Amino acid sequence: MADETGLFIGLGGGQPQVLNLKRANRHGLIAGATGTGKTVTLQGIAESFSRVGVPVFISDVKGDVAGMAMAGSPTAKTHDAFTARAAEIGYADWAYADNPVQFWDLFGEQGHPIRTTVSEMGPLLLARLMDLNEVQEGVLTIAFHVADKDGLLLLDLDDLQSMLAECANRADELTVTYGNVSKATVGTIQRSLLQLRSQGGDHFFGEPALDIADFLAVDDRGRGQVNILAADKLMASPKLYSTFLLWLLSELFETLPEVGDPDKPKLVFFFDEAHLLFDSAPKALLDKVEQVVRLIRSKGVGVYFITQNPIDIPEDVAAQLGNRVQHALRAFTPRDEKAIKAAAETFRANPGVNVATAITELKVGEALVSLLQADGSPSPVERTLIKPPCSRVGPVTPVERGVLIQTDPVGVKYDNAVNRESAHELLTAKAGEAAAAAAEAKAKAEQDKLDVSQAKQDEKDRIAAEREAARVAKEQERQRVAAEREAARQAREAAKPTMADKMIQSAARSAASSVGRQVAGKLGSQLLRGLLGGLFKGR
Repeated sequence: MADETGLFIGLGGGQPQVLNLKRANRHGLIAGATGTGKTVTLQGIAESFSRVGVPVFISDVKGDVAGMAMAGSPTAKTHDAFTARAAEIGYADWAYADNPVQFWDLFGEQGHPIRTTVSEMGPLLLARLMDLNEVQEGVLTIAFHVADKDGLLLLDLDDLQSMLAECANRADELTVTYGNVSKATVGTIQRSLLQLRSQGGDHFFGEPALDIADFLAVDDRGRGQVNILAADKLMASPKLYSTFLLWLLSELFETLPEVGDPDKPKLVFFFDEAHLLFDSAPKALLDKVEQVVRLIRSKGVGVYFITQNPIDIPEDVAAQLGNRVQHALRAFTPRDEKAIKAAAETFRANPGVNVATAITELKVGEALVSLLQADGSPSPVERTLIKPPCSRVGPVTPVERGVLIQTDPVGVKYDNAVNRESAHELLTAKAGEAAAAAAEAKAKAEQDKLDVSQAKQDEKDRIAAEREAARVAKEQERQRVAAEREAARQAREAAKPTMADKMIQSAARSAASSVGRQVAGKLGSQLLRGLLGGLFKGR
């Protein structure tokens, strides 16, 4: 019971409850306690969108939405209940059927990998993902700005890590231009980045990046592609899960052209466990979510939040959700009572339905429904029995999943990661060149030092050689003088008379002495006379 103007949701108040396709991009909410039938409602609505040619994206947090790829079976446990419900609500054309499904998985295990680049994610969402404070987010923003200014691509986490290291190295320079950039803050961001890696962030950031056009395809029968994200493992990292889905919404908003209010949406986005998007979210992020939800309508995208409690959705966002399906709530706690009161107050009143009472009495597969009408106003709330889905309720087997992945239109487009030259490679090369230049400068400095040392040593050796030469010359002069003295001594020694000569000389001296005395005596007398005569000359 689906046509080109509306989708049959169920029977309420004796009337078919129909989701108007022209108002389907005004967003919606499917809420209710665990086990009240939210997943079955989601599955049935998604099938109806696909059947009229509207592509769908669904986050599958429990793995049971994957059954949409297979037709339901008469042997299934739900067969009797679904058959009875279809008959009760007059769903005459209900029959088991499959849907054109493509499986996606951030980790590449249960579907095609979904990747984006660090640049496309941007500093705001990354700061949310890494749980950074305002100061750290500011430094991260500076890193993005410097990368853009220097022409450095930030594609994967290696690129971001290298860029942060570059900012730390240039902290003094960047502080003067952009404000305080401390190495301690960069170090904190690096540690958060390490935590993101441990949560599987490496799988999400890189290339080839997702082409949104692959989400917007229809099959050869005109059915919209049902894109199912395997999120069971991703749920172990709730911030990664919520940030990824918010990024996907932002990417759709940035990529798709303005279409106003089309006859039917270009894509319907089902966000399961939506409360994770808003838990502990800073005001800046909540403003971003509200802005995206409010503006993405004009891009032809409808966003449907699925959550256990309607008060999980902030009021500014909830105000944008015109199509509402509220399953049962249980008043076990004061928070539950607050949720019941809030839900009752947000529906358009219907005199025949006491919302506050009915919301706790609804059985499985039954819900309070209010949908936007052709004029844009919400319909009065009705207690509605939701139609059963036509596809399998529950998971697919690993073999079935493998066959579907191998045979879907996407093929191997995203299966192999690509690592092209980007910030990490360029900064690593720059660091290598700087290291090589530093090593060369160090080697030159050491060589210059060696040259100076060698010159000093050569000068010392020259002086030492001169001193040695002077010493040798002096020694040679000393030896010459000594030799001359020795020669003279030897000459003197050679000139000395022998013993015989001495005896002859002695004898001669004796004789000479005797003669001399005799002569002297004579001469002395003569001299005396002569002297006397001289004195007495003239006598």
